[in-house]
Amino acid sequence: MPNEVPYHLPLPMKLSLAYFFLVLGTINYSFCQVSFYDQLSDAAMELTNHHVVYDPGYYSISYPGGDVPSDRGVCTDVIIRAYRELGIDLQKEVHEDMKANFSKYPAYWGLKRTDTNIDHRRVPNLIMFFKRQTTPKPISVRPEDYMPGDIVFWNLGRGISHVGIVVNKRSADGERYLVVHNIGRGQVVEDCLFEFEIIGHYQYEK
Repeated sequence: MPNEVPYHLPLPMKLSLAYFFLVLGTINYSFCQVSFYDQLSDAAMELTNHHVVYDPGYYSISYPGGDVPSDRGVCTDVIIRAYRELGIDLQKEVHEDMKANFSKYPAYWGLKRTDTNIDHRRVPNLIMFFKRQTTPKPISVRPEDYMPGDIVFWNLGRGISHVGIVVNKRSADGERYLVVHNIGRGQVVEDCLFEFEIIGHYQYEK
């Protein structure tokens, strides 16, 4: 049997193929990357699949990693649960910052010390935490200023504040992103970004 002669590609073709696969790999890699804020948006959207009754009651919960019953919650629990899906425990993060900087946090409730059961579930405390941990994003009425994964705080009037997460799902007219929040009807996604006065706008990634 005659000796087999190995087939060799010409050098220019080898280099062309190598470059092709390098570019293809880079493209595939970039398409596979999902940003932290996209993941946060997805986590918030997943929460809308769970039936939750609006319940502002005080609960004794474990620490860290504590949560109220899974079928109960308020607006802050949407934020807490979404972040926890990404490995960030706002109960712990807020407690540690509040314990070290207690005087900087709101004194609306006459507390003399921290309370891991409730501190992180209070909207004014979350506002202060995000304000201290990250640079605020613009407050505007421009839809393009609000992106998936953004945390938005609103003033509902009568001393009531509210919070939700902007998600990667657009309004019927395509003009703005929707919001996942719990304003009394459970964990839902709604077109309500500009329904109330915005008082805080943040992105937070530990």
